[in-house]
Amino acid sequence: MSDSFLLAGTTFNSRLIIGTGKYRSYDEMKAAHTASGAEMVTVAVNRVPLDGKTESFLDHLNPKMRILPNTAGCYDAEHAIRTARLAREALDTEWIKLEVIGDQVTLLPDNEQTLEAAKVLVKEGFIVLPYFTDDLIMAKKLLDAGCPAVMPLAAPIGSGLGVQNPANLRIMREQLPDATIIVDAGVGVPSDAAIAMELGADAILMNTAIAESRDAAKMATAMKLAVEAGRLAYLAGRMPKRLYASASSPIDGAIK
Repeated sequence: MSDSFLLAGTTFNSRLIIGTGKYRSYDEMKAAHTASGAEMVTVAVNRVPLDGKTESFLDHLNPKMRILPNTAGCYDAEHAIRTARLAREALDTEWIKLEVIGDQVTLLPDNEQTLEAAKVLVKEGFIVLPYFTDDLIMAKKLLDAGCPAVMPLAAPIGSGLGVQNPANLRIMREQLPDATIIVDAGVGVPSDAAIAMELGADAILMNTAIAESRDAAKMATAMKLAVEAGRLAYLAGRMPKRLYASASSPIDGAIK
């Protein structure tokens, strides 16, 4: 299926973005990445060995994949801004997935701190992809700040609960028809990914659902197909829901 999408001037043929954490081995990670067909992978800056002298997951990434550093582990705007600057220096990229966590138990994002950091980083030339709660008003503010896409959560990070507020994502899609929306966090199984895409997401970022499955490569393949299926369904348009039955076969000309 050829259905590319444009993000900050770069064309991607895969609408699945994956991560690097929680894999049981580098070989398992590489196999999953290959099976996913993803072209972009996010890495936590706090996991990047800054000396470049020791073996790390970076040595096992497909060099053709775009690296999207993230600010995981940051709890205020100032820390996230410093981490983004460090990522730019260490990984030679302006791209940053902005995460500012507001609560240590739920790991839900702090939207106010995220917006504050996004405004600073955009002015410094970063391509900021912000992770936030599925809030339409905040999405508008982040886009107005200059973010080329927004990344609303489906559910808390690593929960695997699936899309908890489908109406929010649907409203966001309808109210922001030209925005790039990437669902981030909460996908647990391929049907979750398909639902998010059916609701109009442009892409999905996930990690734990693949890394913690019994067979990461197989799950990566399943997620790839689910994202494609959900996208096709969104483009095709679903049938209307009806309260009562509607016969599939016409009755005109039926034998009486």
